[in-house]
Amino acid sequence: MKLLVVEDDPDMGGLVERGLAAEGYDVTLVTNGVDALIALRSDAFSAAAIDVMLPGMSGFELCRHIREASNPMPILLLTARDAIEDRVHGLDSGADDYLTKPFAFAELAARVRALLRREPTGMRPQVSVGRLTIDSHEHQALVAGHEMPLSRREFTLLRLFATNPDKTLSRSDILESVWGTTENIGTNVIDQYVSYLRKKLDAAGAGLNIVTERGRGYRLDARNAVDTKRATPGGDAVPSGHDTAATP
Repeated sequence: MKLLVVEDDPDMGGLVERGLAAEGYDVTLVTNGVDALIALRSDAFSAAAIDVMLPGMSGFELCRHIREASNPMPILLLTARDAIEDRVHGLDSGADDYLTKPFAFAELAARVRALLRREPTGMRPQVSVGRLTIDSHEHQALVAGHEMPLSRREFTLLRLFATNPDKTLSRSDILESVWGTTENIGTNVIDQYVSYLRKKLDAAGAGLNIVTERGRGYRLDARNAVDTKRATPGGDAVPSGHDTAATP
């Protein structure tokens, strides 16, 4: 599972990076908000720990940028500023939790685990990719307005792909996000559920494909996510790229 740490203090940043890596996370450490936004555009992270007092762009501003980009990733703010107004400002900026310095690493690790178990507060109620719409409030997957029947686990997995289109998700990331753990669960269970989703997406005419990235994981290929059918004047649907023959 990938975590983003944004901390400009080299000692604190190194401590957090090493500690979280020892917990089994894949950690990316950057020292400012601009580099954080670049990292977020190129990779999918399960959560972020962000220092408030960053050079140039504050942690509060970085939080706002992340939420304005509709990224539902859980965010933990780290700061020595413990005034109530600072906590309120941080939470109003889009953070999910707030930890004041100095802190014990065990508490930081516990708060990260708690955030990863929680559905992000910034989760968009609806996410659309091509003809597919995921409605988290109604717990529905719709293709061109028609509901696609899914089990709860299938829905959660499809929502994970839909909120991270064209990003490769590792099997461990998927297990943590959908099953809540990587312990005592074989990764072949992911292969089986991906197979279920492929069949249902194809049957529904969603025009989306879940691609296997060998040795890396899975990716929802949304680059060509367009309607796979279009209506003819008579109301029948024909595959895209095929013209109807004119009748005399």
